[in-house]
Amino acid sequence: MRSESVRLLKTLPHPCGYFGERTAQNLVIDPLAADLPELFDLALTRGFRRAGGHIYRPACPRCRACIPARVPVAEFRPNRSQRRGIARNADLAVAVEDAQYTDEYFTLYRRYLETRHFGGGMDDAAADDFTRFLTSPWSPTRFVTFREAGRLLAVAVTDFGRLGLSAVYTFFDPEASERGLGTYAILRQIELARERALPHLYLGYWIAGHPKMGYKSLFRPLETLRSEGWTRLP
Repeated sequence: MRSESVRLLKTLPHPCGYFGERTAQNLVIDPLAADLPELFDLALTRGFRRAGGHIYRPACPRCRACIPARVPVAEFRPNRSQRRGIARNADLAVAVEDAQYTDEYFTLYRRYLETRHFGGGMDDAAADDFTRFLTSPWSPTRFVTFREAGRLLAVAVTDFGRLGLSAVYTFFDPEASERGLGTYAILRQIELARERALPHLYLGYWIAGHPKMGYKSLFRPLETLRSEGWTRLP
């Protein structure tokens, strides 16, 4: 990404979503850039990801805990626990659908936030919050849906880039938590990338030992982006 052709902006400090005592800042590609769809593909390989219409990566002055992570899909093989999860969800119908607001999607999204993020500021989402956070007019986003006999159980918001898929956000029916739908969604996104001959599924940011982010290291092999480039996690 050439600095002479891409303007990078830095956000003001804001509360960190992972460490309550810390503040965070992000580096953001100019959201008014005319070639955001093209920039997005290259940005993924440089550790950026999308939220709403913004392509960003953490740039905190005194913390480097958030490390970009991706799965090389051609080499990935599910472990025993993941294979059980695949079998447990074999009855679900999986489809790739348009990324758009519907009452069905939003109802499930609200239920998920009210259960999983109660009191965290996200649990009172409005319809425009759903659209603003998960979709963008320029982004290559699709909704990967999981249904049981027609009933919507989960949605994996996925950016279908030319250089890989990016797992943006997954929300699911809290009453179906025993299915392990979060893990299953990642496994199916890996398969979607493989079917499209795309080399990677980007998982956003991994934080070693963090209870909300450590699960990503269960998908092996896992590559993380360090100062020396993308390297395999031991």
